[in-house]
Amino acid sequence: MRSKFDEQLEYLNVELIKMGALCEEAISSAIKALLDDDREMSRKARDTDREIDQKERDIEALCLKLLLQQQPVARDLRVISSALKMISDMERIGDQAADIAEITSFIIGSNAQGRIHLRDMALAAINMVTESIDSFVKKDMALAEHVIQADDVVDALFLKVKTELISLIQNDNGGTETYLDLLMIAKYLERIGDHATNIAEWVLFSITGKHAES
Repeated sequence: MRSKFDEQLEYLNVELIKMGALCEEAISSAIKALLDDDREMSRKARDTDREIDQKERDIEALCLKLLLQQQPVARDLRVISSALKMISDMERIGDQAADIAEITSFIIGSNAQGRIHLRDMALAAINMVTESIDSFVKKDMALAEHVIQADDVVDALFLKVKTELISLIQNDNGGTETYLDLLMIAKYLERIGDHATNIAEWVLFSITGKHAES
């Protein structure tokens, strides 16, 4: 019985990795759409968000099956409950990538300045998502802690983007509406970093049984 349960827990890990990969793909597609004025990438990001939604439903069903059909011990319960929390954050990451893609579809061809640090923000956010999932699968507390600290980098980049865009708006060369759109995109990337941080904090809980704030 325990062997079967362990197999299902391993399958849960695999499914979480797949969901994390979809999140990375959604963010990457959305940012490629923005930087390359690529409408096809914008559509791809939104399509991937729908895949993420389905993956969330599949993993939720698996977790409930593990809880109802098996007899998990305390640590198993922490792992499963943490996975349920993590997929909620990953679903929100998918939503925000889709939101970025949606905004991008309206500003393609605008030739607006102020995009360079959005690339840096996106790369940092994607890395946080990847490492947060890896830390869960590997039960790596140090990696989870690294993700939490990396949120400061994303926050600092957001402030840099915000400052640059405000300066461009003040100089008002006719691109104010687009600059506001870019600021919203930066805000979504900051939120993605926050969700990756939440995932890392649930990883720590799954290992220690203690919430990060305590």
